[in-house]
Amino acid sequence: MAQKNDSTTIKVSARETGSSRSTRRLRREGQVPGVLYGRGQDPVSFAVDARELRHALAGSGAVLSLELGGEKTSAVLKDTQRHPVRGEIIHIDLLRVDLNQPIAAIVTVEIVGGEDSPGVRDGGIISQITREVNVEALPSAIPETISFDVSGVEVGDTLGLELLEMPEGVTLLDETEDVVLVTVTPPTIDAEAEEGDEIETETELVGEDGAGAEASEGDDDASGDDAGDSAGE
Repeated sequence: MAQKNDSTTIKVSARETGSSRSTRRLRREGQVPGVLYGRGQDPVSFAVDARELRHALAGSGAVLSLELGGEKTSAVLKDTQRHPVRGEIIHIDLLRVDLNQPIAAIVTVEIVGGEDSPGVRDGGIISQITREVNVEALPSAIPETISFDVSGVEVGDTLGLELLEMPEGVTLLDETEDVVLVTVTPPTIDAEAEEGDEIETETELVGEDGAGAEASEGDDDASGDDAGDSAGE
């Protein structure tokens, strides 16, 4: 249902906050500037190797272990800024945490098993309405994602947030009443195709009537000719 990972250690170096020129120089050197906040301590500005940071964020769970000046500090991701075109991280904010104290976090909900559901086999469309939830847990217990199995859904189903099961040690903070998690709507009908079918049906009906009318007129003419022939005789 959920994936949990041990914290990943990354080495960071203290940096002096200064001009944007020094920040740009850091980035050219393959470093990402960042700030460490929290737990009543002064913010600490640091720089971290961009490649090491990328690997750490991809392979870790909620917690990062920062090694700064020989000391390690547990932290979680608070915010990132990315380049608008390349998408790479250009600044990061981290928040100090106590591994023995629960924290609140936002976790992504991932739906699984949709392709095997009766609703999809019948042409239904699964829509995920709620994609993120607020949870509380110890920093090391916060999952990367929470999976929701929809392999049994059928067309017309509406599944509420109350059906989402939390991993052990994780508490859902969101209200669940009237909160929709997933819906399964009936298959859509192509309006143009439907209209074309209606026109084709109407054409067939008109054609049948027309053929019948012509046949009737022909019969009437034949009867009139027969009557004239009889009168002439």
